[in-house]
Amino acid sequence: MSTTPRVILSGFADEAALHKTAAEQFAAFAALGLQYYSLRFIDVGGGVKNVMELTKPEITRLRHQEDEFGMNVASIGSPIGKVKLVDVEDGTKNRFVPFKKYLDEVKKACELAHAFETKLIRGFSFYPPRGSDPWEYVSQSAEQLAQIAEACHRSDLTFGVEIEANLVGQTGQLMAELHRRINHPAVVTIFDGANIVCQGYDTLAAFEQYRVMKPSIGWMHIKDYADPRTEKPLGHVDEDALRHFVPADRGDAGYAQILADFAREIPALEKRLTRRGIPGVILDLEPHLKGGGQYGGFSGPDGMGVALKALVRVLDFVGIDYHLRDFDDVRAARGF
Repeated sequence: MSTTPRVILSGFADEAALHKTAAEQFAAFAALGLQYYSLRFIDVGGGVKNVMELTKPEITRLRHQEDEFGMNVASIGSPIGKVKLVDVEDGTKNRFVPFKKYLDEVKKACELAHAFETKLIRGFSFYPPRGSDPWEYVSQSAEQLAQIAEACHRSDLTFGVEIEANLVGQTGQLMAELHRRINHPAVVTIFDGANIVCQGYDTLAAFEQYRVMKPSIGWMHIKDYADPRTEKPLGHVDEDALRHFVPADRGDAGYAQILADFAREIPALEKRLTRRGIPGVILDLEPHLKGGGQYGGFSGPDGMGVALKALVRVLDFVGIDYHLRDFDDVRAARGF
């Protein structure tokens, strides 16, 4: 029996599609050899919609197309948690929703996860007022995230909180403290190297933030960033102005070092995840190679191919196993 750590490769398929149609997304991913995707923006015939806006007929059509292409949903790429914590004007366009009402959106995300037969929902840690100290809002963020986690837990789902600029959980240290305070079996964190270094942190800082997050990590988003600035001020990030996303083997996050360390965590993490019905440890490509912003990004089919090849080079280098479609998969899909 092999003792080599193994991951499931996935990605945000909308990044690979010029028009975000389901057929484009699935054709690109199937051709790349991927069998899992995270669902975020998609056109099932009624125009491009966020996953949270899909109707029941659209869900049914999408499930049929998944079967045609042999695709499975890794996670619901929801925007849950990308709203203001407090109702104050801070110069941003972020919306505020009273939390009790916001739990209706959490319920919708849980229903979508069941409809697409995934156990994972991606989310975020809420926006503190711009210019404020995020540490002052850890308690409120954790309290609300704990309620989201409990709603997911009651639906036999797991909620992943992604590290990202401008949110309460914008650093590894903040994410680790949020996870400690939430203290719930249905919540994990999601590491993303680009979301750290685009804030001005260097490779050493990125690894330290990964290290403190490590006990809480449930899965990873794979994108990197090469910041050309010599002076890298920390603070509010204009996400729509970010222009320097790169593949995982070329950026400042240091994915080779991070994944070499993470390889030792994979076997135990896989056991914990499978006990919650999750098929394994997922690495989710979200490359943004042709641009990215607050609510998504774009790589094109060519960029997604470049990003996948870069990731597997790193995985091969650090000794992590993975599966891409092969001839046996093609034969099985044809019924041979």
